Amino acid sequence: MGLVSIISVNYKQPVVTAAFLESIVALAPQIELEVIIVDNGSEQDQEDYFKKILPSLTYLRVEKNIGFAGGNNIGIQASSGDYLLFLNNDTEITAGMIEALLAVLETKQDVGIVSPLLLYYDDKKLIQYAGYTEMNYLTGRNQQIAFQEVNQGQYASTSRETAYCHGAAMMVRRKDVNRIGLMDESYFLYYEELDWCEKFRKSGLRCWFHGQAVIYHKESISVGKASALKTYFMARNRMLFIRKNCSWPFVLFFSLFFVFVSSTKQALVFLRKGRADLIKWHYKGIWWNLTHGTKSKRLGFQT
Repeated sequence: MGLVSIISVNYKQPVVTAAFLESIVALAPQIELEVIIVDNGSEQDQEDYFKKILPSLTYLRVEKNIGFAGGNNIGIQASSGDYLLFLNNDTEITAGMIEALLAVLETKQDVGIVSPLLLYYDDKKLIQYAGYTEMNYLTGRNQQIAFQEVNQGQYASTSRETAYCHGAAMMVRRKDVNRIGLMDESYFLYYEELDWCEKFRKSGLRCWFHGQAVIYHKESISVGKASALKTYFMARNRMLFIRKNCSWPFVLFFSLFFVFVSSTKQALVFLRKGRADLIKWHYKGIWWNLTHGTKSKRLGFQT
């Protein structure tokens, strides 16, 4: 087994990241590990705080917020592992998870990227992710398999191809990243892992779900479950994803559907929930696509 580099991006959540590191210290496998924390948009140096938990930690401080993809790309460039394991800082690993993911990549050479079963941290019997369905490129929608289904061990023996892996937890080989390229930083937040999976698939490698590996996820701590930031980037990047990965007939149909049908429906949902303030952020996300190209670009974002 080669060196595994765990890469995680911290964004103003030192306590959450500390819990993440503690889970690694408690449950890390007996294999060689390199753990990298990219402290994104950091207002103060947290190196000493994190190294009290894991002295061997590689700490990278980035004062400007360069987003999820940008932070992970910095981690990739600083890492030395043969395998790269991307974990959200709001996750906590379980025993055997890393070994199970590693075994997939060591035995299935046609698999390029693999994710575990994601369970909600606050309700560890509730499933968040057991794979993704294929993307409908006309609507820009797909679904998480088994979303909020009660976990009764039904996926413990499931190991199969999936349309996309989950950005909260995914493992790749370095040699494949060297060939395919880094994450697209123009997304900044959301959809970047789906776009990366598209690149893996177009290169001839499969995306994989492995239910024997399990991780707990404290979802949406960074941006909130219904925030202006999340609303903006979900709308912006849903459209950007289609623009980057589809031919122009699909892009045209999707754009008309998204602007005139889906967005109208979404605005009504916001009104019904008493969140009219989010409507403008949804349309700002659409407007960005009408005024920007699709070339990858590192973005700074001030909050």
